[in-house]
Amino acid sequence: MDWFRKVRRSLISMAVVAMGFVIAPDAHASDEAVTLKHDGLTLNGRLIVADGNALTDGVVLITHGTLAHNGMEIIQAMQSALSERGHNSLAITLSLGLDNRAGMYDCKVPHTHKHSDALDEIGLWLDWLKGQGVDNVVLMGHSRGGNQTAWFAAERPDPVVKKVALIAPQAWDEQGQAVSYEKGYGVPLTQRLEQAQQMVGAGKERELMSDIGFIYCPGASASAEAFVSYYQPDPRMHTPNLIPKIKVPVLVVAATEDQVVKGLPQAMAPLVQSGQAQMKVVDGADHYFLDFYIEDAADAVDAFMTAE
Repeated sequence: MDWFRKVRRSLISMAVVAMGFVIAPDAHASDEAVTLKHDGLTLNGRLIVADGNALTDGVVLITHGTLAHNGMEIIQAMQSALSERGHNSLAITLSLGLDNRAGMYDCKVPHTHKHSDALDEIGLWLDWLKGQGVDNVVLMGHSRGGNQTAWFAAERPDPVVKKVALIAPQAWDEQGQAVSYEKGYGVPLTQRLEQAQQMVGAGKERELMSDIGFIYCPGASASAEAFVSYYQPDPRMHTPNLIPKIKVPVLVVAATEDQVVKGLPQAMAPLVQSGQAQMKVVDGADHYFLDFYIEDAADAVDAFMTAE
């Protein structure tokens, strides 16, 4: 976004606050909740069709990060910014095994979902879009959702997927994961993982492990197969490892102040140098690209989408 557009948006925002009103950032866009059914669950999405567009002009399919949802600030802001730039978008809320899920996942609810479940749901929404006549889709994901999006693109290619945009996608290393887990929960990760693996091996994969640390949730309950899915070493959990397998153009948007996914620009550098991916580093942004940093991220995505 150029200087004039940033100043204009800022002045409008200040005027709205001063008057005490809240207005939609793109009042002429079509904005609706959409649902589909899968394995007895209702899955939720938010579909925005930009002013003057038809759905068949193409859609950005957006997947959120860990235990989050399609109403979190970065997802809403990105959808709004894309609409302003003339792009339709569908932001989904992963079910995480729950019916009609909305809002952040409640840590008190037992975790029976798996990291890889997201691939099935991305595929379901992609099929839904194809059923609406859409044949031009850009896959987008933020954080863990970026990894899941890249994983889907690498292993389940579809001709309607033309490009992939990853916003601060998950990076992973086995040693760092182990150190972080023990620091956060006071128990060696290997101890918990071996317990979960033994349960899976004994056919008890759906039995719950109680009062454990799981992702962001201390004192949680999680099935053995869920724990293995999120914590077992797998090179595919490191998003840069997936990119060479993706057969369409890939953009990674990184943030200089990201304290969640650290070292992403360095990890991406060889892929950028070899031409296997493009990268935009947003100076000053953190993991969530708050305030005007989302505009910089959206500008990068817009340029990527419209390039020949």
